[in-house]
Amino acid sequence: MANQDKSLEKNLDRYRVKPNSKFSLSNISPGDKSERSDSKAKDVLALEALATEINTLQDILHAQAKHKVLLILQGMDASGKDGTVKHVFSECDPLGIRLASFKAPSAEELARDYLWRVHSQVPKKGEIVIFNRSHYEDVLIVKVHDWIDEAECKRRYAQINDFERMLAETGTIIIKCFLHISKEEQKARMLERLQEPTKTWKFNPGDLNERAVWSKYMVAYENALQATSTNHAPWYVIPADSKTNRNLLISKILLNTLKSLNLSYPAVPKEYEKIVVED
Repeated sequence: MANQDKSLEKNLDRYRVKPNSKFSLSNISPGDKSERSDSKAKDVLALEALATEINTLQDILHAQAKHKVLLILQGMDASGKDGTVKHVFSECDPLGIRLASFKAPSAEELARDYLWRVHSQVPKKGEIVIFNRSHYEDVLIVKVHDWIDEAECKRRYAQINDFERMLAETGTIIIKCFLHISKEEQKARMLERLQEPTKTWKFNPGDLNERAVWSKYMVAYENALQATSTNHAPWYVIPADSKTNRNLLISKILLNTLKSLNLSYPAVPKEYEKIVVED
């Protein structure tokens, strides 16, 4: 079992952005399907097994109320953030799991520093919190559209690193996943949303404006990932053209992280041994 865990960790490490090292998104194919098997049926069973294991450990995490886990999902529109949550946590009891989505900031939020709205959503002890988008919007969309300059962007990288270090030092386990989708696959998914009545509600015409500056986004993501992947808050680049591959990989990363915490249910208080439940 120990050898299997080491083998898995080594495999997952190749998706990790190494701190203080050169990094290029062009070296990672969005179409990679390395986590998939030769059978769709096998993949379905594998995802169910992973989800069941995650549910078991999440239940212990919640009961123990010692650790805090933050899963950050970032990616271009239609990269699969919602789908990831649906499948990775498909077997989990909602108790102890919370989703926080970050849209354009409100007037109330804009009146404060950009991390204020994010800090209020971080997990408490015993919780897994999933960020659908995050504080990284404040070094991505704002940089792509030149709402902040290069100097301010670098200041924010440093502030984010300090913020995440503080979270880690106070007991939060941070996993950051960039859902790496190709421009061609995004087009296919946008067209599907337009053509499929059950998915049309997901389509936002404004997403086309962001698609028009795709290359600028890729530069912004590459710079952000390189500047903010640390040992305490690593970034993983998730090939996401294949939804199944995406779900398998993120499930394995999360499960491997939960296993590393050596979770256990709280000890039964001695006074409970004397309690009698009357008929």
